[in-house]
Amino acid sequence: MGVNVSKFRMLSGNALKIIAAISMFFDHFGILFFPEIIAFRIIGRLAFPIFAFMIAEGCKYTKHRLRYFLTVSLMGAAYTLVYYIYSGKIYFCILVTFACSIALIFALQEFKSALCSKEASFSEIVVRGITFVALIVAVFFFAKNFTVDYGFIGCITPVLASLCHSPRENAPEMWKKLDCLLLSIAGLAIGLVILSVIYGGFRVFSLCAIPLLLLYSGKRGRLKMKYFFYVFYPAHLLLLEGAAMLLSIIQK
Repeated sequence: MGVNVSKFRMLSGNALKIIAAISMFFDHFGILFFPEIIAFRIIGRLAFPIFAFMIAEGCKYTKHRLRYFLTVSLMGAAYTLVYYIYSGKIYFCILVTFACSIALIFALQEFKSALCSKEASFSEIVVRGITFVALIVAVFFFAKNFTVDYGFIGCITPVLASLCHSPRENAPEMWKKLDCLLLSIAGLAIGLVILSVIYGGFRVFSLCAIPLLLLYSGKRGRLKMKYFFYVFYPAHLLLLEGAAMLLSIIQK
């Protein structure tokens, strides 16, 4: 008798993102108030892989590609501007990293669709392929010349999770069979391993997110919480930075 794997997949997209948000809060809380306690940093390593995986999922299911890209991009740009005004330094946060990922995934989707379309001409396939490669090169030099959260590999990790996603149109049956949770997580894991090798330290604990992702139900969840997670990132940093400044004033 076969095991019904689906019954173990009880975590919705919202549930996973809540876990990631809590993880991120603990990470930043530890950095500001208890930098000597390693446990906070380890807990914080769950955030990036979960959000990276959900970015790939968001690109797969969104009906409004441009709006999705612009929302993440503008939120990232706003945070970058505020951070520059506050510190005088240019730092591109994780939202900018994921905006790059989204652009690459959409370009890859277009290339896949052209490859699978019987109506697409050879020149159209070539143009879409070149566009995807050109974007990869552009993101590489962008991450190389500026301080971008998680660097180039961070931008690529959600793309690796989306490699086996089937094209939206004209997808052959073989590709549909490859479009599964395990292969998406495997692609993500490759990116996480590369990050761990390059940056070392606590990055290896990001792989602890994989068991949680294996419980993903493939459903968004009952509540519409998309904009909550966009706002949570700058809001929790503002709250923590404000608390740290207040504590510093009190201690003086």
